[in-house]
Amino acid sequence: MVTLYIIETIIKAILVVAVLAGIAGFLTYVERKVLGIMQRRLGPMYVGPYGVLQILADGIKLFCKEDIIPSTSNRFLFMLAPLISASTAFIAMASVPFFPEFSIGEHVVRPIISDINIGILFVLGVGAIGVYGPLLAGLSSGSKYSLLGAARATIQLLSFEVISGLSLLAPLMLVGSLSLVDINNYQSNGILSWLFFSQPLAFLLFMIAGYAELNRTPFDLLEHEAEVVAGFATEYSGMRWGMFFIGEYANMITLAFLVSIIFFGGFNSWGFIPGGLAIVIKVLFFIFLFMWARAAYPHIRPDQLMWVCWKILMPLAVLNILITGIVLVI
Repeated sequence: MVTLYIIETIIKAILVVAVLAGIAGFLTYVERKVLGIMQRRLGPMYVGPYGVLQILADGIKLFCKEDIIPSTSNRFLFMLAPLISASTAFIAMASVPFFPEFSIGEHVVRPIISDINIGILFVLGVGAIGVYGPLLAGLSSGSKYSLLGAARATIQLLSFEVISGLSLLAPLMLVGSLSLVDINNYQSNGILSWLFFSQPLAFLLFMIAGYAELNRTPFDLLEHEAEVVAGFATEYSGMRWGMFFIGEYANMITLAFLVSIIFFGGFNSWGFIPGGLAIVIKVLFFIFLFMWARAAYPHIRPDQLMWVCWKILMPLAVLNILITGIVLVI
């Protein structure tokens, strides 16, 4: 039994990395087409029908590009930083239940790599370790632009991790568990049992913090591709730069699953829609929402972002915890 469990866990881990890495690559094409439609342009069109082979072309380009390591950089840390960003993005998925359990013959398969009783804490903790990617990338590059970009990225990530944690405290007080499976099961009594209806402010705070931590517009100050330099990733090229990019899209998929599970009923059946299909619809909607926000909103200044974080979002998160506690006591 132990051997079977180990083999099953390894297969799950390989499938999660392979499938979600492929989806993350495909999302780059989807985002470019969505932005093209919203901004009244075509997007990728020349490589394959409707530009669908653009993903393959981009992959070949990244693999074939010269891998430049600056002579003034710390070579080991420079090579380590992209690995941290990409690996933490996939490790965080270990405690996320993607679909309801199903049977293959007499064997019950649970689509989660490890159902630990502190699942949400594990996801937040691994996500917090991801800050070392941008930080080490900027510190090791030997460039003042990368260093400034790393400082800006570290401040933003650490600040909004506080908001993420505080925003989830109130829903967790209602559920009484840190397990994402327990959170999903708590909302199994129909749509009105979804935590979104009892904790709308927590949902809003968590989404805003998620946008900021994912480096998504209008909070994409970590890299800020609209600027002449690319923040902490200025000195990176080829697949090392691509690993930062894959990490961002993998984190976007993880956040879409987290929001769906914590606030919108997860993989519970949705009326006549079965649970597996229900969570796919929810995740696709939130991924589309990320792209929609990028097309619709302009960038904001770093000082505006920090002002919103500490003077608006944090007091609201603390107030939400206080009100939830009072309601539970009463």
